[in-house]
Amino acid sequence: MRESVVIVGHGSRDPAANLEFETFVSSYRRRRADLDVSHGYVELAEPCLSQALDDAAREADRVVTVPLFLFAAGHVKNDLPIALVGARKRFPEVRFDAARALGVHPNLVDLAFERTEALGLPEGKAIGRTAVVVVGRGASDPDANGDFCKLVRLFGEGRGFGWVLPAFIGITRPLLSESLELLARARPARILVLPYFLFAGTLITKIRDQVRTFSEQYPWIRTEMASHLGVDEKLFRLLDERVGEARRGTAALPCDTCQYRVPVGGVTQSVGGVKALLWSLRHSFTHTQAMPHSHAHRALTKHVLVCGNVDCAGSGSLALLASVRRLLKDAGRERDILVTRAGCMGRCGEGPTVAIYPDGIWYRGVREEDAEALVHEHLLGDRLVTRLVDNIMQ
Repeated sequence: MRESVVIVGHGSRDPAANLEFETFVSSYRRRRADLDVSHGYVELAEPCLSQALDDAAREADRVVTVPLFLFAAGHVKNDLPIALVGARKRFPEVRFDAARALGVHPNLVDLAFERTEALGLPEGKAIGRTAVVVVGRGASDPDANGDFCKLVRLFGEGRGFGWVLPAFIGITRPLLSESLELLARARPARILVLPYFLFAGTLITKIRDQVRTFSEQYPWIRTEMASHLGVDEKLFRLLDERVGEARRGTAALPCDTCQYRVPVGGVTQSVGGVKALLWSLRHSFTHTQAMPHSHAHRALTKHVLVCGNVDCAGSGSLALLASVRRLLKDAGRERDILVTRAGCMGRCGEGPTVAIYPDGIWYRGVREEDAEALVHEHLLGDRLVTRLVDNIMQ
């Protein structure tokens, strides 16, 4: 049987981050000469996951997909299983298996401590006046956030630190800035900030900027930032473990057999994917036909989603939302163009983010002063505001 392994990365707008991931894949390929190893990205970089699966399937009888993600959140629980559904339909003769995310594992706990230890740790009682803040990406999935907090607890057990706190750079709380401010009130002698990320990227830069700002505000606290996890032998061994589990069929990706992702037995009506994405459009055309109807309205022509999560709100997304609504009301279009405040849209640090459907256009870095162009060029004039385009979902 010809086997291929596709390592799945998130993808970044930072070419250096993608290069670091691809260097890792190349190193693993050399390490595992017995496997045909390739890679794909969930978003923001090429090749995309679907293309990577197709390329592997053309050369193999079995494809093992390995998500190189620290925890199982939306991309692992949703995007990967849906991509596998499509690949299985396109290549019914090929077996597709998916490994688990890296998860809470002793190798990662040890690797995180090594990155912190590289800054130099005090001995004896002095370590009790040292604090560590472990910074994660943050997710809208409570399960993933809970796993992160568990790993932070394991990291701190028995090390002798005075404080070990979890923090997030976006999406959920406590945010890094909040954890640092809390620690400042405890007056530690030293704070070590550990970015719990596999690879570099824009969020690492954001963490570094926040650490620098904190150091300027509290110069009497020695505050240092450790390196992110990066390429390491411990990570290779863990990847070997996940690949082996998937090949043996002993630990499949749980969501790969979820009734909302793939047909299970005779249960097919619950499968999501494209059906779920088209629900809002179906609502537009059928909702007004259900009479009697206490709030009858015309079908919406467009739906505007404005991220209202903490990062985007801090960058002015709520003022932007208010301006868009005001301009649409002035134009008499507030009833057929709906503007909604949304939760996190996955572009933390790059917002405010705006998505317009059914056009499938995502904008990023949209400021309140861009409301005029957004309304008059796109919503009313059907012309893209090209300088703000993030993605076109076609």
